[in-house]
Amino acid sequence: MANHLDLEEQEQLDSIKHFWKQYGNLITWALIAVLGAFASWNFYQYWQRTQAAQASAMYDEVERMTLEGDLSKVERAFADMRDKFPGTTYAQQAGLLVAKVNYEAGKIDEAKSALTWVAEKAADEGYQSIARLRLAGILVDSKAYDEALKLLSGNYAGHFQALAADRRGDILSLQGKAAEAKVAYEIAYKGLDDRTEYRRLIEVKLNALGVDPQPVETGSKK
Repeated sequence: MANHLDLEEQEQLDSIKHFWKQYGNLITWALIAVLGAFASWNFYQYWQRTQAAQASAMYDEVERMTLEGDLSKVERAFADMRDKFPGTTYAQQAGLLVAKVNYEAGKIDEAKSALTWVAEKAADEGYQSIARLRLAGILVDSKAYDEALKLLSGNYAGHFQALAADRRGDILSLQGKAAEAKVAYEIAYKGLDDRTEYRRLIEVKLNALGVDPQPVETGSKK
């Protein structure tokens, strides 16, 4: 009986050896790949959390400096953020904040530079759209109308598309192009939810150009 069991065990052992000889390397490499991917994912998550925490602390520093009014320190801190944490939301928020304080201080070139960086480098389309709209506003202030129109002609995220159309209408009105301005305002009007308060402002602009937006809206729903 003992010999029979020994023989059976030996056969099982031989089968395992044969199986491992044939597939052992494949299984080993598969396990290495799975465990490596898991370890990489954990490291990436840790890295992301660390980056976010450090970027958050640096954003707080930028915000504190803006309150103190030391724009030279603000610029240095923002430059540091761009170098170390360019892909973080905090860097994009910092860019918008730095542009705002520079614009209010009359440092137009610095404001444009910060907004351009956010518009071109931000991973979030919403922040890109905000930066481009604000940059277009600065260009309008300096009467660079054609440059502003070019900036507003691209794609914008979500409802920002309607806001870009509204700003195009403003520029075209300033250029005396009433017919083109009407078209832009109509696009903006139809692109905003009817519960949006800003829509009322666009309606006023259309009325000033002799357009009743209600038929425009009704016609778009046919």
